Parts: sequence; structure tokens; C-alpha cells
Amino acid sequence: MGKLVLAAKITHVPSMYLSEMDGPHKGCRQAAIDGHKEIARRMRELKVDTIVVFDTHWLVNSGYHINCAPAWEGIYTSNELPHFIKNMPFSYEGNPALGHAIAETATASGVHTRAHDATSLALEYGTLVPMRYMNEDKKFKVVSVSALCTVHNLLDSVELGRAVRRAIEQSEGNVAVLASGSLSHRFAQNGVSEQFLHKVWDPFLETVDHHVVDLWQKGDWQTFCGMLPEYAVKCHGEGMMHDTAMLLGVLGWDQYEGKAEVVTPYFGSSGTGQINVVFPI
Repeated sequence: MGKLVLAAKITHVPSMYLSEMDGPHKGCRQAAIDGHKEIARRMRELKVDTIVVFDTHWLVNSGYHINCAPAWEGIYTSNELPHFIKNMPFSYEGNPALGHAIAETATASGVHTRAHDATSLALEYGTLVPMRYMNEDKKFKVVSVSALCTVHNLLDSVELGRAVRRAIEQSEGNVAVLASGSLSHRFAQNGVSEQFLHKVWDPFLETVDHHVVDLWQKGDWQTFCGMLPEYAVKCHGEGMMHDTAMLLGVLGWDQYEGKAEVVTPYFGSSGTGQINVVFPI
């Protein structure tokens, strides 16, 4: 039987890649990179073989979708921020069997989901950036789940998360689940973005983000799950925070009892609020 052994909400800011490059921003996201590497260290200790990523940069307008190709290889440039991520090489192995198991389990639960393995569908940078720092040696297989859901109900995403947990437990191996997305996600206005490279766009957004992290650390999931729909709207949640709804579905939604552990402290990035947090299983 399979086992869920690690769950986390993680950043994927493209300035992490920029941080590697020589120039004025070299090293600017080392704390976030170190957080990814720490999570990867824990995954290795837990003998993880597959990572499921809820990717808020994979936009879908109908249904839920899973990219579970046997393998991916290429060179990626972001169409959103080509001056941040350009010519980034990648090569990872997939897990088609787990991808199909998730799709079948979710669909049987009333959340229609398609798994794509015989496909030229590319990975998005919500998956590629974390894998760059967590999976350099291709130790882990990867399954990517669409989480920029434009016309979807958050509770359907919760149910998808529950299906992911059931599929994992009915499959083989140890699995980690990552919600790849920000907290508040109001990008800095064009023309002033450089001034907000390390800032959140508005004090209101930053205040609510800190309140949310406090709720997570206290384990007050009843309050957080209750406020999630309004939080996602009023604080410009990335992907409408479907990644977070999926993650909480995996963990038990408002019945989850764990207390979050902050791995990389909250930081501002181009106006958005970012963090790396592990949720105990």
C-alpha cells in the first residue's frame, strides 16, 4: 500500500532562478532555495519516490487535469516573465500509474478529472522551479496537477485532494504532495515592479497573510477553511488558491489537526506574499 509521507505549501517565484545568475540580484532568493532543499532532504529521509505538485501556473478552463507523462525533457522560458526564467533546462521522470489512479478516483467521486500520459503537454513553472531545487538528481518521479482553475468550485478542489489521498493509499510507494503557489498574489504594477522585488503590494494583504500563517501554526483549520473563499478573492490568491484547497483536502480539510511548521519565513516578492511551510501528516 502507498503512503502519504510529506505535505507542504511552497513558493515557486521565478526570482529564485534569477537568484542563481550573476548580476545585481544574485543570491536574493537563497532563503527560498534553501527551504526547497530542506524539504527535499526530508523527502529523501522519508524515502519518497513520487512528488505530486498542485501547480497554480497550469491554467485550465474546464475539468481537472493531470500531467503524468513517463518523462519530460527540454529547455524552458517563461512566457510571463522571460527576463526572469529563460533557457532553463529540465529533465524529470513521471508516474503515469499514479496519475491515472488519481484521475479515476477523483472522477468516481464526482470530480471529473483526466490524466494525460501519451502527451506533448509541457510542465509549467509552478512545477519546474521547485523541481529544480528539490529534484536535481531525478530521485523523485513527478506528477503535476492543474491548479490555476478559472471556473471551478473550491470544494471540488477539496474533493480532488481527498481523492489524491485515497489514490496514494491504494497505490505503491511513498508520496509527497506540494501545493505550489503564493499566499496573497497581487503583482506590483508595471513600471514600479523593481521597487517591490522584496515587498508585498499592500499592508492589508501582508497583514492578512500573517494572520493566515498564524492560524496554520496554531492548527485553527476551522477558521482558515471557513475564510478561504473570501481570502482567495480579496487577497488575490494565486490560482484562486485551488492548490491550497487541494492540499487541505489531502490532509482532511477542516478536520485536519496538524500545526504547520514554517521552513522559509514569509517574504515579499514582486508584490506577492510567499512562504515554504510543511504540514505534518
